[in-house]
Amino acid sequence: MSIPTTTREYRLPKVDGIHNLQVQEGSIKPPGDSEVLVKIYAVSLQFRDLLVAQGRYSPNQKKNVVPCSDMSGEVIAVGSNVKKFKVGDRVCSNLNVDHVFGDITEETISTGLGGYIDGVLTEYKVFPVHCLVHAPCHLTHTEASTLPCAGLTAYNALHGPTPIKGGDIVLVQGTGGMSIFALQFALACGANVIVISSSDDKLSLAKSLGARWGVNYKKCPEWDQEVMTTTKGRGVDHILEVGGKGTFEKSMKCVRYAGWVHVIGFIAGVNEGTSGGGNVPKLIQSKAVMVRGIQIGSRAQFEEMNRLIVARNIKPVVDHVFEFEQAREAFEYLSQQKHVGKVIIRVVKREEEKEEVCGDGCSDEGCRWYP
Repeated sequence: MSIPTTTREYRLPKVDGIHNLQVQEGSIKPPGDSEVLVKIYAVSLQFRDLLVAQGRYSPNQKKNVVPCSDMSGEVIAVGSNVKKFKVGDRVCSNLNVDHVFGDITEETISTGLGGYIDGVLTEYKVFPVHCLVHAPCHLTHTEASTLPCAGLTAYNALHGPTPIKGGDIVLVQGTGGMSIFALQFALACGANVIVISSSDDKLSLAKSLGARWGVNYKKCPEWDQEVMTTTKGRGVDHILEVGGKGTFEKSMKCVRYAGWVHVIGFIAGVNEGTSGGGNVPKLIQSKAVMVRGIQIGSRAQFEEMNRLIVARNIKPVVDHVFEFEQAREAFEYLSQQKHVGKVIIRVVKREEEKEEVCGDGCSDEGCRWYP
């Protein structure tokens, strides 16, 4: 395959809404010695992408940025020093390009795709080799594109300083992409899961995926009390907190003593005037709660996560797939928060992917973590 010199890409010349998404032609340079050129097949959307489009992500976000951080694609050219990947390999990129291992830093967080630097909503992109991982070979590009942010965030939360173990109780807020991954990873490790949602239909779907309990917080506003009743007064071992100001105090009330609250998002506290939070410092101290902020994860954790995904044959939940030309519609659909799992933009119209699970003795690089 000849190396392309141009690519169709989306950019945000203004950041006062998703209506500013514009397709234009960009240039592609050949990969440098330690770089890889990737043909992007699928892009997965995050709540973060809406904030970027609205100019609410960071005052330091890149001007006229190419949005989105999560992709799966195929290697079509490699630099002279690249040994880990070859043409034809299926890969995903880590969201924070320079976060290879260890803790997040100010320097590595400033390399976040689709926010601080140009992202992946494009047909072709050159990546530094250190940010790429092989995609699990039993996943399609559409499925693999869900892993870099939603998947890795959930994995990092549940496998942090006190990793999840069999018999633990995990509380998941909502049924978005990260929450569904947390449900799947928790079950893969032998934990029990409580899901809270505003929709009985979504709770039914979560239970069909293996959740043991579900609470409709619209019908039961004091859902924290219901969780304490469900756990016989003990509380929850791990809570993945995505609501922010609108849910945090209730999370503090239903976590167990010395349990973990993993702070990931603030969907329920985006609008000014959302109640809650006044007693949080006292609750943290009185229950000896471990509160941990999560900023995605490192490339090393990405590889660890993929080993679990392959070993347990985990398949990401995809809600809806939009075509590349429908990017605005995809962003709008995500903003409505009606989805369960992930919302995808398919960059390549006709994917040639393996849809079936690979067998024993598979030689695909995506199986290298297992056995």
